[in-house]
Amino acid sequence: MKRNKQDRQKSLKDTILENPFVTDEELADKFSVSVQTIRLDRLELSIPELRERIKNVAETKFDDEVRSLPIEEVIGEIIDIELDRTAISIFDVRREHVFKRNDIARGHHLFAQANSLAVAVINDELALTARANIHFIQSVKESERVVAKAKVIKIDNDFGRTIVEVHSYVNNELIFQGEFEMYRSTK
Repeated sequence: MKRNKQDRQKSLKDTILENPFVTDEELADKFSVSVQTIRLDRLELSIPELRERIKNVAETKFDDEVRSLPIEEVIGEIIDIELDRTAISIFDVRREHVFKRNDIARGHHLFAQANSLAVAVINDELALTARANIHFIQSVKESERVVAKAKVIKIDNDFGRTIVEVHSYVNNELIFQGEFEMYRSTK
């Protein structure tokens, strides 16, 4: 059942607030309308296009700064972080990240995004991966955007260990999950 314009625009606004990385094509599918209708709705609601939304999120200063590694060593782009709680990064799969014969992303890039996010979320000068339990659930193709979300599950200061769960998504579909046991200093 199609929604009326007012209901659709309210839902559109809520959807974009929840996931600023959603494309116009995904929105058109979700609301069973044309891409042009979505663009007109965005224009009426003064919601910028995807590229501008990503730029705005990336330019937003975080309350916390990454302590455990230089920000340029993080694979992907951190767009939100709360040290020792949660973090989100995005990674655009480009030609150099895929196998030439099938355009599927090499697994070590997806692992590197998740692992570096697990390191970055640790509120310590020293954070190292002690153990990782990972699962690749779906393949990722060239030009797809991977959104990784890290969540600190447990901090054990007595043993200097922190458990971080990372889930990675393409178009809101789970493609990778991992549980990382991180070593941190006990001082």
